[in-house]
Order: sequence, then structure tokens, then C-alpha cells
Amino acid sequence: MIAAIRGTQDILPGTIERWQFVEATACRVFEQYGYAEIRTPIIEREELFAKGTGETTDIVQKEMYAFTDKDGERIALRPEATPSLVRAFVEHSLEQAMAVPKIYTLGPMFRRERPQKGRYRQFHQLDVEVFGVKDPSVDGEVIDLAWTLIRELGITGVELAVNSVGCPVCRPSFAAALVAALGEDVQTLCGDCQRRAVANPLRIFDCKVPADQRVIDALPHTIDYLCDECRTHFEAVRRYLDVFGIPYTLSHRLVRGLDYYTRTTFEVLAGQIGAQNAVLGGGRYDGLVKQLGGPDRVGIGFAAGVERLVLALPDTLALPEKRPAVFIAAIGEPAREAALTLLRDLRRAGVNAQVEYEGRSLKSQMKRADRLKAPLVFILGEDELARGEVSVRRMATSSQESVPLSGAVEFVKTSQ
Repeated sequence: MIAAIRGTQDILPGTIERWQFVEATACRVFEQYGYAEIRTPIIEREELFAKGTGETTDIVQKEMYAFTDKDGERIALRPEATPSLVRAFVEHSLEQAMAVPKIYTLGPMFRRERPQKGRYRQFHQLDVEVFGVKDPSVDGEVIDLAWTLIRELGITGVELAVNSVGCPVCRPSFAAALVAALGEDVQTLCGDCQRRAVANPLRIFDCKVPADQRVIDALPHTIDYLCDECRTHFEAVRRYLDVFGIPYTLSHRLVRGLDYYTRTTFEVLAGQIGAQNAVLGGGRYDGLVKQLGGPDRVGIGFAAGVERLVLALPDTLALPEKRPAVFIAAIGEPAREAALTLLRDLRRAGVNAQVEYEGRSLKSQMKRADRLKAPLVFILGEDELARGEVSVRRMATSSQESVPLSGAVEFVKTSQ
């Protein structure tokens, strides 16, 4: 047997329904807020993520699947959606094509991480982005959209954390203060943090090594080093969250693990799904569009992990049961031909109908109908055909009646 690759999974009937619920709910909510769907390739040029996600990030240095194709070009499986969406925004001039460039996407991403609950090497994300709006009210809208998605999914016991990581004007002073505060303690941190202290000190806050937390907890806070413009922006964002009635906590350690974030950052945490408890996260990236070769346009958005959203769904979630409205049991070859014609007519009328193709006995066909949980069974045999009728068995009560074959489709539709 050839098994699935480690870190991937098959999403099977019985589970896929919860995925479909998450995806359908997300599309409905996003479009209610005025976002339009786009879909980008799962392969991109490696430099897109090196420049966009950041060459010093663990994603690019350790986790990204990258290879040289037959033309000698460096290709990567996308590890996240935002750089791809920025590339599409620039390449297709969406600024001119859309009144307000508000877009969303959903699909698989790829990172070579250690597989664990809620984390896979092929995982799936929902992603929304807004381009070209500087006003902090759009930060409030994006966070409100995220919060509405969580509410519409019925997920409870969640916490919204927000922070500001400043901008290129004020961040250098914070980074310098961070390195100064670390002092000799940097030598006691894990190897990743020692590397981060040189390459990108803010990413020290991403560290999950238990032994490092005492040192990290004592480090300075980004909001104490914000420039006046960043401070004013963040204060306005917090006011809009109050206007929207969204509860939140200020998290000084929330800097997000990607180089492109500026100013507002946020996460939604769901404690019930385990250690990997961030189901959604995002923020501003005001310099990323220009950095990737586009116009100097600001941006903000978030990504949500579908696997983690599915894990966070309530166990009591009631999803529509997928079952046929009617099963057709046919006895004899003439009846089978009539059954296939009726099957076609039912399906063209939008009715979920099933039939037994292998000519089994009526008893076997009734067992199949029961296993499919069909509420109605149409029975067609020589006698029914001679009368131009179909016998109808109601499975819940075992009662039986006859209806004209010509009215069978309408009978099912009125019985649903």
C-alpha cells in the first residue's frame, strides 16, 4: 500500500461536511463585506516569498518547499497567500479594475513543519486583503470581519489579541532598545533567538521555547516606542473596536512572524484546540506592495487556518445530512429502464435521487435504501409499469401507496 505523505491528510466524508460549512460561511461573510474572490497559482517564483515573506523568516529559511524546475528557474510552493495576492494586485492592475480592491481567496499552502494537531505540511487558508486605504477605520473593519466570521461559525471561547509593531520610522529605535535590554541574556536563549537577535530582533517574540520565556517576558513593549503617527493610528483602531463592540486584549508579545507587518497586528486564539491555538491572524503591511514592484499602496488583511477553524467548531454543530430524497428500486429489465428514465427526470428537477444499478433482489435494494437513509423508496416492477404507477414506501413508517408514474417527480418535490 502507498500511504499519504507525512504531514498531509485525506478529508473524508463525515469530516468534509465541516470543511464545506467553514468555506461556505467564509465566502458568504466575505462577500457580505464587499470582498471579491480571486484564485492564484499554488506555485510562484521563489523570490516572491523571499522578498515578501522575508528572507530571515523560518518560513523561507527552513519550511518553504522550493526547487529548480527544468528551465532552471527557482520555484516555490506557496507557504502563505499574501505575497501571491499582492503580486496579483500589481500584475493585473486591480487598483484600476476595482472600485475598492478588497479581495479574498482560499486554498492549500505548503510548509515543511513538524506535523502536529492542527498543523500540516499541506494546510489550507482563508485569506482577505484590502489595498490602498490608510485610514484606521479599515483596520477596524478587517478585524470586525474576522470577528464576524468566528461568530458565524459558532466558535466560542475565543480571545482577540491586538498590538502595534510600529513602522520603519519608529521600529529601529525599538529594535535597538530590544537588543540593549537583552544584553548578555541573549547568550542564554535558544539558537534561533540568538540568530534572530542579529537578523530581526522583533522575531524573538515568536519563540516558543519554555526556557526562554522568562527573558522574553521582561523585554520592552513595542507600543512604548511608537512614533506619534503610529500611536495616533493605533489609538484610533482601538476606538473603532470599541465602536464595533469587539472585546480584545492588548498583547505586547504579538509581533507576528513575518517581516512585512507594520502598525496593527492581531490574532484570534481558541484555547480549546490545543497548543497551536491561533485560528486567525493578520495586520497591516503598508510597504509590501511597493517592495514587490508595485505602486506605493498600503494594505491590511488576515489569514485563517481552515484545519484549525474546523477543530474549533462546536461538537454540537448541526449540519444538513446528505442523503437522497428518494431511492428507486426496480425489478426486472423493463422496470430498470423505466427507473433510469425516472432517475434522470428527478435529477434534472434538482432532486437527489439514487438507484441500484446491479439488478439485485428487492430485499437487497431495500437494505441499500435504508443504508442511504432515503426517506422514500420508489418501487417499479412489471405490475407498476402495467398500471403506469410507482409504489412509494415511506421508510419511517413502512407505509406504502401508489402514485402515477407521470407525477412521481412532483410527488417527491412536494414531500421534501
